[in-house]
Amino acid sequence: MGRPSKYSDEFRRDAVALYRASEGRRTFAAVAKEIGVNHETLRNWVRTADAERTGPEQALNADERAELARLRKAEPGVAGREGDPAPGSGVFRTGDEVRARRWDFISTHAAEFGVQRLCEVLGVARSGYYAWQAGARARADRAAAETALVREIRSVHQETQGVYGVPRVHAELRAQGRLVNRKRIARLMREHGIIGRHLRKRCRTTVQDRTAPPAPDLIGRDFTATEPDVRWVGDITYLPVGGSWMYLATVIDLHSRRLVGWSLADHMRTGLVTDALEAAVAARGGRVDGVIFHSDRGSQYGSAAFARLCQRHGVRRSMGKVGSSYDNAAAESFFASLKRELMHGVRWASQHEVRLDVFRWISFYNVRRRHSTLGYLSPVQFEQQTAASPRITLAA
Repeated sequence: MGRPSKYSDEFRRDAVALYRASEGRRTFAAVAKEIGVNHETLRNWVRTADAERTGPEQALNADERAELARLRKAEPGVAGREGDPAPGSGVFRTGDEVRARRWDFISTHAAEFGVQRLCEVLGVARSGYYAWQAGARARADRAAAETALVREIRSVHQETQGVYGVPRVHAELRAQGRLVNRKRIARLMREHGIIGRHLRKRCRTTVQDRTAPPAPDLIGRDFTATEPDVRWVGDITYLPVGGSWMYLATVIDLHSRRLVGWSLADHMRTGLVTDALEAAVAARGGRVDGVIFHSDRGSQYGSAAFARLCQRHGVRRSMGKVGSSYDNAAAESFFASLKRELMHGVRWASQHEVRLDVFRWISFYNVRRRHSTLGYLSPVQFEQQTAASPRITLAA
C-alpha cells in the first residue's frame, strides 16, 4: 500500500474546480503556485477528474456557469466582486489642488515680466526662486520615483485582492528587494486612497452541550508553540450564501498559524469538525500523536464521535471556558482575518461560489499572506524556515 496523500479529497476537488474556473486563462503552474502544490500534481488531479467524466451530460451545472461568468468580468488575477468601484472612478478624497505654487507662477511668467518684478509683487526673495529652480531636476526625479513606487504598491495591493494594508505592503516590497521607508508607503497609500480591508463585525456559532463532559484547558491562553504539531486550535464560523448559510470548521497550528485542516459544509453536525481534523491529520502525514487540539465547548467538539476520533489519532482534547472568546483567541483572530479580507462587500449566490472563494483565500493565507506574528512571513514560509533552522521559535 502506498503512502496516504497529505491532500484530502475535498482539497483535490477544490483545486480542480479552481483551475477549471479560469477557463484556460491561467496555467497549471500559476494555479498550483497559488495553492501551494506542484504543477504536475495539479495536472494529474485535473486529468483524473476529466477521466471520471462519463460524457457531455456531465457538463457544468448552473452554479459553475454563473461562477465562470463572474470570473470573466473580473480583472486579471482578481476575483469579481459586487459593488467594487470601477478603476479610475471618483472615490478618493481630493487633496490641496488649489495650493499656491509661487515658484511655478514666476517661472511661467518670467520672460514677460521679469523675475525681479514678480518676486517683489509676490513678496518673495529672488534667491529662493533660483534655489528652487536649481532643484527642479531633483524634484522631477523624486516625483518619478514616487510614481513608480505607487505603481508597485498598487500591484501588491491588487495581487492580494485589496487585502494588504501598510505593514504587509511594506513587508512584501522588502521581500522583493525594494528597500523603502514604511512611513513613505503609508503617506503614498493615504494620498492615493489605497486602503487595506478592515473588520466591521464579528459572529459566533458556539452552542454548548451541557450533558457532555468538558475537556480540561491545556492551553491557558498561551497561543504559542515551539515547533509544529504541538498545539492546534479550531473553531466554526458561518458564511452567508443566498438565503442560507455554509459553515467552515478549522484546525490551525499555533507554531506557524498555518491552517492545516478545514471543512466546509451546509450543516453544523459533528461530521463538519471530524472532517476538518481528519484533513489536518492527513496533511501532517498521519502521525500527530500527542498534539493538543484546543476548542470552545461547542456541542460538536464535545461529542462522543469527535472524542473517539481524537483518541484514535492520539490527539489530546482541550477546551476553554463557556462564553469567553479570549480562551480561543487564535481561532477567533483567523476568522477575523477571513471575514475582513474575503467577505468584504461580497454577496455569494451559490455554494459553489463560496467554496471556490474560500479555497482560494485559504491557499493565499497559507502560502503567501504575510503574518505580523511571524515576522511578516507566510505560514508555509515560516515552517520552511523553521525546518532549516530549528532554533527559530514563534515570538509571544
